[in-house]
Amino acid sequence: MFKPTPNPPHTPSHLFQVVPNATSETLLVYASESLASASVMASDFAGFVEGTHRNTLLGIQQVIMLAELSVNRALDNIELPESSPQS
Repeated sequence: MFKPTPNPPHTPSHLFQVVPNATSETLLVYASESLASASVMASDFAGFVEGTHRNTLLGIQQVIMLAELSVNRALDNIELPESSPQS
């Protein structure tokens, strides 16, 4: 069936936003924590299924884990300002 009018433009929701002035370190820390949680959830859920679905979930968990490792390496590469010695 031909639709004579295009879809209306999609306006993104502003309900959930990242703080505009968040530092790269802060964003990476939150990403790392989110990926770690997703990895655990996928791994736990894989324990409830069998066969190819289990293999699929474990594959997804592995991709998440590799992304987490990459984010953690990026965090390691961030040069933090030298802290002053504490007395």
